[in-house]
Amino acid sequence: MESQRTFLFIGLLLVSYLLFQEWNTAYNQPKIDTSATTQVTTPTSTPVSDDVPASSQDDVPVAQTKAIRSTVSVKTDVLDVKIDTKGGDIVEAKLLQHAETHGSEEPYLLLGEFENKQYIAQSGLIGLNGPDASRDGRPVYESTQSAYTLEGDELRVPLTFVDSKGIVYTKTYVFKAGKYDVALEYDVNNTSADPIQVQLYTQVKRTVQNKGSMVDQTYLGAAYGTNEEPYEKYSFDDMSEANLNKNTQGGYIAFIQHYFVSAWVPNQTVNSTIYTLLRNGQGIIGVKNEPVNVAANSSSTMNATYYMGPKDSDALEAIQEDLDLTVDYGWLFFISQPLFVLLKLIYGVVGNWGIAIIAITILVKTALYPLTKAQYTSMAKMRMLQPKMQALKERYGDDRQKFGQATMELYRKEKVNPMGGCLPLLLQMPIFLALFYVFLESTELRHAEFMLWLTDLSAKDPYYVLPILFGASMFLTQKLQPMTVTDPMQQKMMTYMPLVFTFFFIIFPFPSGLVLYWLVSNLITIAQMLYIYRGMEKKGLKVR
Repeated sequence: MESQRTFLFIGLLLVSYLLFQEWNTAYNQPKIDTSATTQVTTPTSTPVSDDVPASSQDDVPVAQTKAIRSTVSVKTDVLDVKIDTKGGDIVEAKLLQHAETHGSEEPYLLLGEFENKQYIAQSGLIGLNGPDASRDGRPVYESTQSAYTLEGDELRVPLTFVDSKGIVYTKTYVFKAGKYDVALEYDVNNTSADPIQVQLYTQVKRTVQNKGSMVDQTYLGAAYGTNEEPYEKYSFDDMSEANLNKNTQGGYIAFIQHYFVSAWVPNQTVNSTIYTLLRNGQGIIGVKNEPVNVAANSSSTMNATYYMGPKDSDALEAIQEDLDLTVDYGWLFFISQPLFVLLKLIYGVVGNWGIAIIAITILVKTALYPLTKAQYTSMAKMRMLQPKMQALKERYGDDRQKFGQATMELYRKEKVNPMGGCLPLLLQMPIFLALFYVFLESTELRHAEFMLWLTDLSAKDPYYVLPILFGASMFLTQKLQPMTVTDPMQQKMMTYMPLVFTFFFIIFPFPSGLVLYWLVSNLITIAQMLYIYRGMEKKGLKVR
């Protein structure tokens, strides 16, 4: 296994991955019938609107009082939110600590109406007496203020609705300083002479969107967790094929995008049903709690938590033990997570994400040095056997059986393992891919500056300096390690590999932080190669 073949192997992996992503984007999109309505099929239940899920019981019309619909504004140190009094939904959320684009003063719009698309968080009460189950439409709440501003550690925003029977429904959002998670408290004060039954639901609705091209974003779609399945994706395509209907205690639901997530976390002690709906180009994932009976002249409170913000592993795990899995590092998460923790620790010391990337690359390459040494030592020995291998070919001609036997005997005699160069590479690949996802998925790298022209490590190098330097480092590697393959086609492929990779990194928007890692990793590999070869040459072995 030659160094050039190592690059070719990595390149084929990357190209295969990206081509699969592009194929999936072009040919595997959700098939949506906007003329039909899809709903969760619950026995003897009927949905009352496109937004409201079916109840666990027959829906009974609830007479409503009329109120004027309006919007309530809420501003904290990290959130700027708008709540629609119809239904009490969060219809807009801006993240004040995250810019819309690099260098922009406009905060990032996570929820809202943009580019003819909708992304909102909804909640309400259905069931036998739930106001959201009414045939008259969802309730319109009243608020004592049209705008709220957080001034202390906590801000409570109550919305009140009173039906014709005098039953008081109070929906309160609780915001806290520095927090992206908002508590929802639903108080039901049954002032009537009859018992009632309600059922809390919380959901996120988003216009169906196709995933972006190539590597410009990671997974875009829904996800959920149950007490048996900590993290499962449920894409728009999945919704178009079948509605989700999962029973669990606790759990969560979420919509995931690159760097950000919104998620509803129900009361973890309550039995719930996780569901999806797909209607008129809108995808919904939500949670229905079990029905709650409220006796006459008594009250009851139901609660949930809504998170709308960056993919902060620590903050997400603090809300629900599995919610941090929405920071999707792929199937190698068990490697990526500790690597990210290490990256953050380094950043805490150096205070620069670019330097932290360089430092973690040095640490990883140093830890893998024994494998690297085994790889290059094996390759060097294989090269030194080339004259003897050629002699065996000339001696046995087309007799493959005798040539194979003689070759194995030569390996045994010279104590060379033909797989010695391949196995170390295969052992290093999981770490390489794990770091790939760390740099691609970590919110901390979004708009993070390094130095000079590199002002955003999550964006491509604007002047293509890093890709060109990477191509040059590959070219230098080839010069230091002469090509031994004899096939003309393979020789041409190896010769043009630096140009192919340089062009590859230029045309595709790889984050500059990721290219920085590859460049530094390559430079360290060159240094290690020279050191290993020098040591072998001191022992009298000619390796170059």
